[in-house]
Amino acid sequence: MNKTVRVALVALLCVGAAACQKKAEVKPQAPVEQTPVTEAPATNAGKYTPEDLDRDACLRQRVVYFDFDKTEIKPEFQQIMACHAKYLQDRPTSQIRLEGNADERGTREYNLGLGERRGNAVSSALTAAGGSAGQLNVISYGKEKPVCREHNEDCWSKNRRVEIVYTAK
Repeated sequence: MNKTVRVALVALLCVGAAACQKKAEVKPQAPVEQTPVTEAPATNAGKYTPEDLDRDACLRQRVVYFDFDKTEIKPEFQQIMACHAKYLQDRPTSQIRLEGNADERGTREYNLGLGERRGNAVSSALTAAGGSAGQLNVISYGKEKPVCREHNEDCWSKNRRVEIVYTAK
């Protein structure tokens, strides 16, 4: 191949490459108009509201029962503690009164103390689950407010309890 043909081929390749390079360049386009996405306000997303106290099955459970002469919370009430603690976290202005009760057996003084210890056990469980101690008030009624007045174990087991009462929702 002579020199002139080679130069012509190289020139042709350079021109072809330049043409291809221009085709590969992306020309700027007019900006695409985007429609704004509107989302529902997330103010209460996943948070309890006062209406949930009557709607939510877990929050509707407001009585914790105890075994005879015991202050330990039974495992079946742990989920209730978690629900009410979350409500307290979600609603910092809410207040709970924990009303401790005992069955009729034992002296008045002993049962007042037992009711208070049970109320404190529920208070500790709520605090451990994330509730604020400042939102909790413990009171003991001892054996003064029975829900059942018969003199048998079935009835006594209903009186050994702590009632969760919302005083501010």
